[in-house]
Amino acid sequence: MKHHSIVVALGASGRLDKNELHDKSSQLTELQLLDSDGQLNGGLGMTLSELGARHVVPSEIGVDLVLIAAGVTAADTRISRSSEAQDSWTRELDLYVPVSDPVLWSKQKLHVERMLRFLSGDRWRLYFRDRPAAAKILVTTPPELIKPDFDCVSLFSGGMDSFVGAIDLLAARRKPLFMSHYWDISTSSQNICATRIGAVYGDLGPRHVRARLGFANGIVDGVDQETTTRARSFLFIALAALAASGLGDVGLIVPENGLIALNVPLDPLRLGAWSTRTTHPFYLARWQELLNGLGIKATVTNPYRFKTKGQMLKECANEKLVKDFAHETISCSSIAKARWRGLAPGHCGHCTPCLIRRAAMLDAFGADQTGYTLADLRAKPLDARARQNEHIRSFQLMGARLRNEGDIERLLVHKPGPLSDYSGAEQTDYAAVFRRGIEEVGRLLTGVVVRPG
Repeated sequence: MKHHSIVVALGASGRLDKNELHDKSSQLTELQLLDSDGQLNGGLGMTLSELGARHVVPSEIGVDLVLIAAGVTAADTRISRSSEAQDSWTRELDLYVPVSDPVLWSKQKLHVERMLRFLSGDRWRLYFRDRPAAAKILVTTPPELIKPDFDCVSLFSGGMDSFVGAIDLLAARRKPLFMSHYWDISTSSQNICATRIGAVYGDLGPRHVRARLGFANGIVDGVDQETTTRARSFLFIALAALAASGLGDVGLIVPENGLIALNVPLDPLRLGAWSTRTTHPFYLARWQELLNGLGIKATVTNPYRFKTKGQMLKECANEKLVKDFAHETISCSSIAKARWRGLAPGHCGHCTPCLIRRAAMLDAFGADQTGYTLADLRAKPLDARARQNEHIRSFQLMGARLRNEGDIERLLVHKPGPLSDYSGAEQTDYAAVFRRGIEEVGRLLTGVVVRPG
């Protein structure tokens, strides 16, 4: 196991050397995020410019949050679990970040560390220091402030749930600012979804900010990249919070169906559990606490927390729009995996998000125009020993448990994380959406045979 320290730097005067690390045996990787002209790089400067073009002037605390998220993203995506963790999973990660108010951030240190531990499963330690003099102010305030015309910030990923979420907001005559993050081919789906929605509700360009923020392979010397990306939502929500910090008391909307949000393991070995806790209710509650502690007035909410994906489609405010174009959204947990088989990037059809997607399309529309690598689930018996079929079998096993063990869902929904932030009635609703979601996928898998090959 190797200990790693990611040092976020803002110019030459903000650098640290190895002797200044808390663990001097740690491998130091510097992220220089300020160029020689004093401009933020790594996509951060462009994001601030995009917000400014829409009259959104974030706070310096909001910028701090994204600087932290940039360091988290670098550590999470560029430090291999298999080679750098003793158990091939849990990494030891220290993050050093220059911030505008170290006293304020020191009060949030343990809170952020616990959030990241819950999200990624790693051991995080955060250290805050003053920004260097040249980087004290990173947000440009225009000479004439124009009040931005937005009443909420909503995540917009190019996935089906955010597609529905955007339609519902615009149909309700809300004034959302949509925040997207991209680094890979997911950008094409974001563009397509924005175009489809814009054709009905007006050009999304003036209300859509697309942040390209990421780090190239090889930035951590001698270490391979990591593909699990369990901490990816920290950056996504931080970008939305950055925007919200310039809007005052607004909603920060995280559109996600309840089944995926809960992240309940489908079998004792967790083979069928999806890979992240990106929108788990416990995690979102911790985000609310963090924003409160930082003085960012946004209210974090997932309006679809008690709906299955199929319900989201059926109850969408624009039935025609979602039915015509939902198949153009992306759900697959690794959209590029088709390349391994010499195919164009696309949905695999057998991972957990793909199965939930297929079930939702079938439940809502009776058909699915999406192209899947595994196109026909019933063409032949599926080999239970093949890794690609493990999620199908896991859903079948969970469906059997729910049929045979009464109200077992009331216990299962507490396994991935506490629900103590929520009332008894809300906990009952979480249990109910989990059951309905499993039953929805069960209808998709009726007649699908998985057995030893």
